[in-house]
Amino acid sequence: MKTILLCCLLFAPLCFADWPGYRGPRQDGISHETLNLDWKDHPPKVLWKVPLNTGFSSFAVGEGLALTQVVREIKGAPREICLALDADTGKERWAADVAVGKGYEGGETGGGPDGPRSTPAISGGRVFVLTPDLVLHALDAKSGAPLWKHDLIEKYGAENIGWKSSASPIVEDGLVFVMGGGKDQSLLAFRQDTGEPAWKTGTEGITHATPVLATIHGVRQVIYYCRSGLVSLDAKDGKLLWKFPCKYRASAAASPVVEGDLVFCTAGYDTGGAVAKITRDGEGFTATEVWRTPGNKEVASHFSTPVCKDGFLYGMFSFRGYGTGPLKCVEMATGQIRWSQPGFGQGNVILASSKLLALADNGDLVVVEPTPEAYKELVRIKAVEGKCWSTPAVSNGRIYVRSAQEGVCLDSSK
Repeated sequence: MKTILLCCLLFAPLCFADWPGYRGPRQDGISHETLNLDWKDHPPKVLWKVPLNTGFSSFAVGEGLALTQVVREIKGAPREICLALDADTGKERWAADVAVGKGYEGGETGGGPDGPRSTPAISGGRVFVLTPDLVLHALDAKSGAPLWKHDLIEKYGAENIGWKSSASPIVEDGLVFVMGGGKDQSLLAFRQDTGEPAWKTGTEGITHATPVLATIHGVRQVIYYCRSGLVSLDAKDGKLLWKFPCKYRASAAASPVVEGDLVFCTAGYDTGGAVAKITRDGEGFTATEVWRTPGNKEVASHFSTPVCKDGFLYGMFSFRGYGTGPLKCVEMATGQIRWSQPGFGQGNVILASSKLLALADNGDLVVVEPTPEAYKELVRIKAVEGKCWSTPAVSNGRIYVRSAQEGVCLDSSK
């Protein structure tokens, strides 16, 4: 009985949990909640649906809030807003003005409006926002009031990127991790309570990709996709652990994907995909190429990050395949494509209840069996109207989805 109770205590947080930032609590796009995905007989209930004015920001869900970034006109001028909605009702709790709401580039490609691309993060009563102009804000989660901020260009010598920054901040163990400083301080971690730098290191060109945290060979590390390739640092002190070169042209926007000691990276613009194997010898780490596929036709992803299950990557691998790009299954260890199903476009995929939730760029939400044998679609619904370059979020039995014109909360609890 004690063993059962201990297991319940240990694993309860994984059953119903917050989705506190971009691609979830572990930045891997995986939810460990148990959902009802038998939508043919029991479709999800729409708890709320609200209009959202432009943007490709996803939802972060935590502390009773559903957070995203939008553009609003304030005193006759467009402003970028961090918007906090009540996670239960969709009613606005607060709206914080964080940046100029114009000057976004490239979003008209593929049709439709443009806007914020970054996703907020929430932790310990604070909300963290990284703007396109590389200003990192900390806001009070209850009111949206400013707590601290850093202009990474002004204070840390950052150089912005074409189409401006679209990376999201990630938070763990009291630290906020971002990319965007200048010489010897391009990779940074700030203390979430005070905003003081915990460490800063490296002279790397930034990309549009959000970093990820992972434990490899017993060491917790933060992995950045920089213009030189993958750069892994010890999360606690910023010590360099390993590097893996990746070609860079114009943009790299998909986050690295970690499975055991393998790390996958992908980008468009004739970059392709690659996997590195990470080995450890004492205190030293080495990254060795396992395979690399150049070009835009095989495992290149314009900006969609795949998920990994049982050694297979599932994601929307295409370059400028708006409306037509396929959902693919790729064997991570070899790069072999096991199947490819067209018609998803530039959407995004997460994993929940051991099923794929694939959000196509037309607003269809599709449940797919994650098997390398063949594409097996179980059911699909029309979740939202408008262009979707965002990633679904799962929290407390609910699925949060947004497009460039509206957001919806679907009750899919058991």
